[in-house]
Amino acid sequence: MSRPIRIAVASGKGGTGKTTVATTLAAILAEAGTCTAYADCDVEEPNGHLFLRPTVHRTFDVTIPVPEVDEARCTLCDACGAACRYSAIVSLPNRVLTFPKLCHGCGGCTLACPAGAIREVPRVVGAVEQGLAGRLLVVQGRLNVGEAMAPPVIRAVLEAAPNVHALVLDAPPGTSCPVIASVKTADVVLLVSEPTPFGLNDLSLAVHLVRDLGIPFGVVVNRAGTGDRAVYEYCADEGIPVLLEIPSDRRIAQAYSRGELCSDVIPELKPRLLELYAGLCGLACVDRPTSVARPAAHFADIAGGAALPAELVTLGKKRREPDELVVVSGKGGTGKTSIVASFVALAERAAMADCDVDAADLHLVLGPTVQQRHPFAGGKLAVIDAALCAGCERCVHLCRFDAVRASSAATCASCEVDPLSCEGCGVCVDQCPEHAAALVPTTNGEWFVSDTRHGPMVHARLGIAQENSGKLVSLVRRHGKAVADASQRQLVLCDGSPGIGCPVIASISGARMALVVTEPTLSGLHDLRRVAELCRQLNVEAVVCINKADLNSEVADAIEAEASRWGMPVVGRVRYDDSVTTAQVSRHAVVEHGDSPASLDIRALWTRVRAAMASTNA
Repeated sequence: MSRPIRIAVASGKGGTGKTTVATTLAAILAEAGTCTAYADCDVEEPNGHLFLRPTVHRTFDVTIPVPEVDEARCTLCDACGAACRYSAIVSLPNRVLTFPKLCHGCGGCTLACPAGAIREVPRVVGAVEQGLAGRLLVVQGRLNVGEAMAPPVIRAVLEAAPNVHALVLDAPPGTSCPVIASVKTADVVLLVSEPTPFGLNDLSLAVHLVRDLGIPFGVVVNRAGTGDRAVYEYCADEGIPVLLEIPSDRRIAQAYSRGELCSDVIPELKPRLLELYAGLCGLACVDRPTSVARPAAHFADIAGGAALPAELVTLGKKRREPDELVVVSGKGGTGKTSIVASFVALAERAAMADCDVDAADLHLVLGPTVQQRHPFAGGKLAVIDAALCAGCERCVHLCRFDAVRASSAATCASCEVDPLSCEGCGVCVDQCPEHAAALVPTTNGEWFVSDTRHGPMVHARLGIAQENSGKLVSLVRRHGKAVADASQRQLVLCDGSPGIGCPVIASISGARMALVVTEPTLSGLHDLRRVAELCRQLNVEAVVCINKADLNSEVADAIEAEASRWGMPVVGRVRYDDSVTTAQVSRHAVVEHGDSPASLDIRALWTRVRAAMASTNA
């Protein structure tokens, strides 16, 4: 392929080996003489630098413009509050309040103010670093801890990425708005999966996403040789090329724990990765559509298509609010959901809330029977009436998210909205002289109330390429507490979202305790620090579990020391155990699958977690 190529490496969830594949591919291409750059768009938990070790030459802040009100000029007319769809600016009887962390930087309030009393000032939300690792150009973004919105930092990473022959984009996991921001400009997408029920579930979601975007793609199966053949059968049925298999090899896991590339321990992977690159170049030659429709909402077929009652949870007499234990991780793939499933099996009476709405997997183990099914409408989308639009393109120039453009139809002079880029700010609606634009409600997902063999469960599925995951997480937590209260259960076990962004903040804010599941790798140590800082900002008590602790005892000890510095005791170490994958394949919790080493360790962990929660209640 002679023209430059953008390769996005993505996955339906974290922990599949996405960063391992992306960093190794980029390093091998650069070593082979291809002018290559690696861009880490996983800005909540950027780990690529741990493997590539670039020398950073330039760092710059990422900012968004937020309003600052001149009280001397403000007339308290509330035009700014009426224009803001995010409640980031509110007019009171005697002053105007601003909430910078809610602001998306759309500029709508500034445009709406008739007195010119609002100016915009930059607010730092993250940073971008540019550097060099040997011949490889490296760009990485970092979202500041406590910030909810990753897309502004991702856009800054893409703008800073050099124009080279091969650009490897390390995308965030999942299928929500940060992933869209990362992959929508790619020529080809490489999906990394693993041969387990979790891997198949999350791969199918990612496949829906890239197909809706109209981007050609292929699959890498990591940890090949474990699990079952369901991922391969799915790919065969769907006509998806499996471009590479990476074997399940403890040497790779140990190399990962030390921050080494997998090709360092298995050199025979180098020519296979070069073949992978050639295959991706071939796929990228497929023509893409010039415009993309809004991806259809794809939801997990949890209810089997049955028509279900739409009644909301009803509450009885108000009792003491149930305790919440939220299990989180800095990134996916640390074993968070497997530990939650085991805790559910060990708890005598608990309700469950799966807050990992972007890539929910807990239902795969618990096999819920859905009792209630509800749509989730969490946002709005701009649309333009072509019959009213005069084609003045005022909206095109004012939209800061590049969501409005001239029509792609040669016979039409109107403007149109790219639904993938629209953030529902309403600037185009408020500023259109012909009143041709409008905001319409969108259905962003579904949520469920179910029965499982271990008790009631509230869970959800965010639609493909949808925003407002934090709102859906908050809804799941709220109804999880309601279900617990209605069934007289005093504990809610929450499977939280990975990362540190919007859904994670919504997962742990106000919780009784957070259990942070990490692993003894340099990535695990890096991510633990960021999660610890978030817990401190939110004033949430936290304890730590080190999963696969015997994989690298030196790093495990470093994690324990780091956790101690943050005032987060390590309450358990779980051994590396292949029976965890076997339990996943059989759709059982680890503790339901015999007395394996991991099962015994998780039972001990549960005892210590309950003791820690009891001490905070005292």
